[in-house]
Amino acid sequence: MESEQQARGREGAAERRLHLYAYLQPREHHRTYLEIMRLFTATLLADLSAGEVASALAAAERDGRIDEGESRVENVIARLKQLVEWGNLVHGRREVVASSITEFQHGSVRYQVSKLAVRVQRDVDELLRVPEGAREVSRELLPAIERGLRQLGVTLSEAVMAERHGPASARRATEALAEQVTTLFLQHAELAATVRDFYAYLGHVVTRHHLDPDEIAGFRNLLVEYIQMVVEDVLRYTPAIGETLATLARSRSELLRLLGAPAFTGESADERVERSRGRSAADWQELTDWFVDRPGRPSQVTALREATARAIGALLASVKRATAGGGPLPGRRADLLKLAGWFDAATPARAHRLYAAAFGLYSARHLLPAPEHDADDEHTPWRDGPVTDVTVSVRSRGDRGARGRTSRIVDDPITEQSLLAEARHADRRRAEAVAELASAAGRLESAVLSPDALGVLCELLTMAMAQRERVEDGGVTADPVRGLRVLIEHRAGHTTRIASTGGTLTLNDTVVAVSAS
Repeated sequence: MESEQQARGREGAAERRLHLYAYLQPREHHRTYLEIMRLFTATLLADLSAGEVASALAAAERDGRIDEGESRVENVIARLKQLVEWGNLVHGRREVVASSITEFQHGSVRYQVSKLAVRVQRDVDELLRVPEGAREVSRELLPAIERGLRQLGVTLSEAVMAERHGPASARRATEALAEQVTTLFLQHAELAATVRDFYAYLGHVVTRHHLDPDEIAGFRNLLVEYIQMVVEDVLRYTPAIGETLATLARSRSELLRLLGAPAFTGESADERVERSRGRSAADWQELTDWFVDRPGRPSQVTALREATARAIGALLASVKRATAGGGPLPGRRADLLKLAGWFDAATPARAHRLYAAAFGLYSARHLLPAPEHDADDEHTPWRDGPVTDVTVSVRSRGDRGARGRTSRIVDDPITEQSLLAEARHADRRRAEAVAELASAAGRLESAVLSPDALGVLCELLTMAMAQRERVEDGGVTADPVRGLRVLIEHRAGHTTRIASTGGTLTLNDTVVAVSAS
């Protein structure tokens, strides 16, 4: 019951945090909310009253950044209360000198920005400043990360030795160690962010169907030069980084102890305190997973290599399609752009005539009643209405003919019943195999398993071994449906032999335990 309450509490906290983004919705007064949040995040420890906020918003109203009348005190108070309800602002209070009750009400209630709201607004301002083009990958950070990891191993050894020479030497060595760890994780965070942004841009590019000559030349350079350089740099430095991380993993406990990780200070970790990166084992595991593959968990370097191969293939196909004219007929892109220019320069009356002449669509009489609901109405401009998808054949060749014929829907009850029977038979065999393993839980090495039971055991053993970082680690996994649990532990010199009708499975230096929940 307690775990369910904790889960509900986490879900409620996540929902409350999502309310912090409510003021960014394109709704009424969203520009006012944005100006208020920028005002509170412009300075450190901002503590403002409704009157001070209204005075600051007056300049924004004169410049046209917010709607007229939004700087009035009564409107500002309503906006501030709404931001407090969403969790972006919190109440503060201090003594004021006022000449009237109204002035006291406007000045005594103070507002401050919450920590998470500062992050939201910072991300929003950064997002609004980001250009639409590709973001350059910080390739120079890769050799810096490799050098930083090598130097970190030397500094860690010096810090351990400095503890024997007194508190002063130990403090200086620990400060140098913390400085290198913080720099290392900042460099990796910047590298990972630039890689994600660059490949997100590639994902947007590969969906393009029409490219002009300048874009084709730019994407050719992107393919031949930049992507190749990025991948080569990553693959060049990854082996050295992986070896250094493996070496540091053996002394990770000492590193966390010197950095003051809560697990080694004897004090309970305060979840409300956000520590710097690199002060927990999870941070180092995340850094390792970015560069090093694990069984069942490919690294981000592997994902980057695979994404590069897919992006290059897709971009080459787009360039080939664009240069080939989209098929046996010449492309219609230039004609469509010329027609769009005519529409842009035409008057409303001329645009109607142009539309009828270009597409052969004239005004029509509706002899049937109007539909009950339509996506558009007479109050919605065409630029704000729903976007209609245009097929590739229409965009490239102006051909609206259908391709192929609609396939018939075949109802095959015999095949359906045979597939269902096969699925029931497979489920019954797995249930029997799990029951056999559960009955042999206490005598696994003396029992003789069937091929199905050995297959289920090997499947669970693979999942348990994938959790290990080193050979000395253990692992545990369970069948999520039937609850069979398999635990593996490392024990030097012990050999586990599991016999079956098809052969014997031998595991060296390993102990296997099976239990049924």
